[in-house]
Amino acid sequence: MALGKGLDALWGDTTLQDQAGGSVTIPVAQIEPGLNQPRKHFDEEALAGLAESIRQHGIIQPLTVRRLSSGYYQIIAGERRWRAARMAGLAEVPAIVIEADDRMVMELGLIENLQREDLNPMEEAAGYRSLIEDYGLTQEEAAQRVSRSRPAVANAMRLLALPQEVQWLIEQGNLSAGHGRALLSLPTPEEQIAFAEEIMAHHWSVRETEERIRRILHQMNQPDEPKEDAPLKIYFQEAERRLTADLGRKVTISQGKKKGKIALEYYDQEDLELLMQALATLEAVKEGRAEPCPPKKKKTKRTPSRPRRRNRSRWPTPNRPSRWTLPPKTRKAAAAP
Repeated sequence: MALGKGLDALWGDTTLQDQAGGSVTIPVAQIEPGLNQPRKHFDEEALAGLAESIRQHGIIQPLTVRRLSSGYYQIIAGERRWRAARMAGLAEVPAIVIEADDRMVMELGLIENLQREDLNPMEEAAGYRSLIEDYGLTQEEAAQRVSRSRPAVANAMRLLALPQEVQWLIEQGNLSAGHGRALLSLPTPEEQIAFAEEIMAHHWSVRETEERIRRILHQMNQPDEPKEDAPLKIYFQEAERRLTADLGRKVTISQGKKKGKIALEYYDQEDLELLMQALATLEAVKEGRAEPCPPKKKKTKRTPSRPRRRNRSRWPTPNRPSRWTLPPKTRKAAAAP
């Protein structure tokens, strides 16, 4: 039997039924669970509902089992129906008996459960992982076996990267698979666990969870602005003042998160040459090739002052004619007070 045919081979393949001789009735006590059951938790309430349905209508779909050398039968597909039948008090159940080795039993049981819709997201993800890791299938091949798309299988398996605490919350139904995939965006397991608790406390929907995580990640990606304490800020201001006075030009110091920079102003090409000479002198002093000396300051042209105003009282006025315009005989008299 080709495993790639999925469960159609289990339920509707006449060759399989011919091999097993059709459906037979087997005592419930002679049946044991399968080897690779992905379902870890059986909902007791749902199981009780199925048991009541079986009590009234019986088992419509037979179990699929294989015969063991001990005389017992091992379930390949239908463990939930078997458990409900025991709960309903049935002594016998219908079953189809097939010949299968351990590998085929485990793979068929896994595929049968994955094709159902009642697995929780973590059981489904673990089932896909088992198909890929235990049976050497690719994601594409595993998807074909369970009639899913490859992206759907890959998306389900992403939940396995969550911390165990978050996986348990998803198994219990406290969080959905959508919540789990949103939590994967947070960088550390500790943050994922803490945020999962916030989701449950505030009953956030998947969309609200995604939006809040998006805002958190946006804030985390923003560069931190350097914070200067008061003493350091005063030190930089004093350093700026001293350098401005020593170099004869405006000096600006800016401090970053890990490093800073000093900006020196120059006013024209000649001033730039003087600045370069001063810096070269500092380098020579550092290497011991020169003695320190203050940089030459640029000569600035002084603004000529306004001419001094003469005493207007010495100039001739209508009431005080100039003595130099008077006749010689009257100059001395005009000069007298």
